[in-house]
Amino acid sequence: MRTAVLRIDVDPARELTAARWAQGMSALRADAATLGAEIQGDSAELPLRREVQLLIDTDDADAGVREAVLLCAKAFGTEPVAAAVTYVSRGTDADAHGVLAGFGLSAEVVREADADGFDIVHVTLRSADLERVPESRIHTALEAALNCEVRISTR
Repeated sequence: MRTAVLRIDVDPARELTAARWAQGMSALRADAATLGAEIQGDSAELPLRREVQLLIDTDDADAGVREAVLLCAKAFGTEPVAAAVTYVSRGTDADAHGVLAGFGLSAEVVREADADGFDIVHVTLRSADLERVPESRIHTALEAALNCEVRISTR
């Protein structure tokens, strides 16, 4: 399971006052626990971008976004719009599997330490997967998420 950062534009019409923003944030804080979410950068001050960011551990970010939009609509009394979803990466094997799932892939992931103690992650994909998704894209995404050397092979 990965930690998704759900961004929700809670005031696309830019109609919220500072007082209404603060009330909405208070209500959202109270309701965020029902989603198992943590509000990131929780500020009572009205920001320039009327966007909230919720951290949620999930295997289904789309469902999380739908729920977050509903919570925000209730809290702010607006018609929120989902914005970008990104993921917190801790460099774990779960992060590797999450990156692969984003490409519609599954693979064997094995981690080992090199002679200097640095991680090397070996990813074994099916040959057919590389016909559909370029290896360079997979490799770059995995290295960015894992912050270590990645070696891709096929079976």
